Amino acid sequence: MSLRIYNTMSRQKEPFETLEPQKVRMYVCGPTVYNKAHVGHAMSALVFDILRRYLEYRGYSLTHVMNFTDVDDKIIRRANELGMDPFKLGQSYIDEYRQHLQDLNILAPTITPYATREIDQIIAMINGLIEKGYAYPVDGDVYFRVQKDNDYGRLSGRKLEDMQAGARIDVDERKENPMDFALWKSARPGEPAWDSPWGPGRPGWHIECSAMNLHHLGEQIDIHGGGNDLIFPHHENEIAQSESLTGKTFARYWVHNGMLQFGGEKMSKSLGNLVTIEEFLEKHNADVLRFLVLNSGYRNPLTFNDEVLAQAERALERLRSGLKAALPGAKGADASALENLEKQTAASKDGFIESMDDDFNSAGALGYLFDLVRVINQARDASASAEQLQPAQALLRELTGVLGLRLEEKENGNQAAGPFIDLLIEVRSEMRKNKLWALSDLVRDRLAELGVKLEDSRDGTTWHW
Repeated sequence: MSLRIYNTMSRQKEPFETLEPQKVRMYVCGPTVYNKAHVGHAMSALVFDILRRYLEYRGYSLTHVMNFTDVDDKIIRRANELGMDPFKLGQSYIDEYRQHLQDLNILAPTITPYATREIDQIIAMINGLIEKGYAYPVDGDVYFRVQKDNDYGRLSGRKLEDMQAGARIDVDERKENPMDFALWKSARPGEPAWDSPWGPGRPGWHIECSAMNLHHLGEQIDIHGGGNDLIFPHHENEIAQSESLTGKTFARYWVHNGMLQFGGEKMSKSLGNLVTIEEFLEKHNADVLRFLVLNSGYRNPLTFNDEVLAQAERALERLRSGLKAALPGAKGADASALENLEKQTAASKDGFIESMDDDFNSAGALGYLFDLVRVINQARDASASAEQLQPAQALLRELTGVLGLRLEEKENGNQAAGPFIDLLIEVRSEMRKNKLWALSDLVRDRLAELGVKLEDSRDGTTWHW
């Protein structure tokens, strides 16, 4: 089956066909940097990291652009509250966010443009829209004429006449239509501003992304991504601006991730229910959040609570178990166990690709990985040697790597304690030979209290943190 991807524009899965063979131009809306990033931001970044990793695994070359909105009303308000320069404030959050991406094992975007560094491109785009009659200046502001765009609303499925009817009464009377949106905002005292043909001011939010797309990726792109809360008005307005200027289809595929749900509500700063990425990583391995995203599916809402986090921890431990070494003194599994292992290895790879080709069905792909782990563990228990386990374990490492999972052991153990734990296991084995069961169990239980898990088999005992 060829790769298929759900397109928000058509509301169905479509064959993935790029503008250029095996090349992908992908733009993903990045954060507005006015406060610490939370795990909802991380979810979106993880989703598009997973898409990118899989596309690269399938042989595509990606140019991945993610912007930083570093001038905005929220940034200005926050900077005023803190008595800081808004640009310094924004840069501090950008630096922090870049570190978070690294901590979460998210591949760095190819290009990360800043809105404030694209002012010339933004002004040029607005000028082009005015010349074509799609925009108009008024008292230092510039607005986009939505009525001139006959297709306005097709991404979100909204009709302009319905939006007009629902518009608030106290709209700006200078607008030709209540739904017209700002491309350029005239300067207010004490705010950052740039010179323009319409007077000093700064860009509107929507025009930033269109201009950055045009500058770094060209008039047409393959994938435009972001959270589904951006479908309207942000992405709708991006389409209107870009296609009105170029006369070409802006993005071939619109890909939107679901929202993170905390206590039944979307996680957001305005609701005050957020968990910052920093707070999350203080308590959990980065793989835990990635696993939640993988197990949910990118288009679905993602529940975030202690119960699902604990489930993810257990699932990751199960995946890690497939990478354990062969049992001490393993003599080799029989032909039947090896045949099952070989068959499952092939089936897991085929099933993984088939699932991910179906709109990046990562939950289905994980199912095939768990099947592989189960058969690996059966083979290990059947005394499979390290050489016999190697092909299956290599595939497990490969495919979990494609999903961006690192499967690192928990870092709560002192590695210097390893030789002493080995000695205790050796002493405990002698206890078991001499049927000193109570002492043997005491050693096992006390080690468990210290975070060391022992696993006994007919071929010996292994341990891990």
